[in-house]
Amino acid sequence: MDSEKLLRQVKVVFRKYFSLSNDIDDENKVIEDIKQGVSFRGANLWILIIAIFVASLGLNVNSTAVIIGAMLISPLMGPIVGVGFSIGTLDFELLKKSLRNFLVATGISIVTATIYFFITPFDEEQSELLARTTPTIYDVLIAFCGGAAGVIAICTKQKSNVIPGVAIATALMPPLCTAGYGIAMGKISYFLGAFYLYFINSVFICTATFFGVKVMKYHKKSIIDEQKAKNIKKSFYAIITIAIIPSIFMTISIVNKSLFKSNVNTFMKEQLTFQGTKIITHEIDKENKVLNFVAIGNEITPQQIENAKSTMKKYKLDKYDLQILQNADYKDLIATNSDADDLNAHIAVLNAELNKYKKLENLSDVLSNEVKILFPDIKTVSLSQSTQSNTADSNHTQTIIAVLESDKANEITTAEKDKIFSWLKTRTNEPQIKLYIVN
Repeated sequence: MDSEKLLRQVKVVFRKYFSLSNDIDDENKVIEDIKQGVSFRGANLWILIIAIFVASLGLNVNSTAVIIGAMLISPLMGPIVGVGFSIGTLDFELLKKSLRNFLVATGISIVTATIYFFITPFDEEQSELLARTTPTIYDVLIAFCGGAAGVIAICTKQKSNVIPGVAIATALMPPLCTAGYGIAMGKISYFLGAFYLYFINSVFICTATFFGVKVMKYHKKSIIDEQKAKNIKKSFYAIITIAIIPSIFMTISIVNKSLFKSNVNTFMKEQLTFQGTKIITHEIDKENKVLNFVAIGNEITPQQIENAKSTMKKYKLDKYDLQILQNADYKDLIATNSDADDLNAHIAVLNAELNKYKKLENLSDVLSNEVKILFPDIKTVSLSQSTQSNTADSNHTQTIIAVLESDKANEITTAEKDKIFSWLKTRTNEPQIKLYIVN
């Protein structure tokens, strides 16, 4: 008896705090709002084109703020919500109109983005653009949750700032712009990846809207073709399945790659870290199943290499062979192509480079401590050397690459960058410096 009473109390509390019945807006008003959002003519169409140009510019200059602005002004959500709402209420006329306008808006968006990336002089692949080429199951969850929040906001009286938030979270504009970039640059993989992300977002916003309409018990059209309704629902469920399956496989692939890279890095830190020795780079040769590491400084002994090999199973790397290129290997490589004098000259050059590397490494540590006092927003300083060759006169230019890490990289002003640059030139006493401030 007590358990039944407790259950009733839980139901009362749940209804009190989670029920939507008191907040749901007038059904006719909601339907009218959705129908207006579905339309793509006049102002809506021009706003869409402008939003696509803004988003493409944001991707081009790698500006998150600009991309968010484009998503806020984009009217793309209208026909997508219209599709989900019309399937939930079995409104076939609204479904036809929503699908037609969705296809028109999608086509115009891709064409606009393609034109932009054809004419822009900047074709570098920025991180914001690349992030839209590999969708995963997490994008499915984001789209569904965003769509759920969106349909609740649309169907209730208090719209607040939910709709703009949904537009940002589900990110419909950037994938379309990236798809246009793929066409303009002739990169079909970019187009397919970005368009698939857009497809996922659209389908699962529709899905969330469909279930939202069911939960809020919106009335269905009184005159319906039952068989037609069943066919539409079957097609809708089939599209959901088709949309979700590739994302699952892509997620598994990305997770496996990430875990493998993490295992390699952990293996390198734990088994190939020795006093006076530095691993400067590594390469994963998946075709030949070889892990190649390049080391400078004190030589790693054959016994140390064998010890490292014996632990590879622990890091799930036992299917790979371990190869380490180090000082002695440099000499062997040079000796096969040089006489004794040339060999000594090359060794001298290598030693000079090693000393330069050690000097920059030590200076990086010193400057990292100083920079926190002078420029609090900068966390670390990393210095490296780059050699640039001029093919016209065979001259070589040595440049110091300075990479500074900051949590507020995008907020650092040009004036502050100039001050940091002047400080670095003074402290390193180097005439040629390239400065990069990254997150």
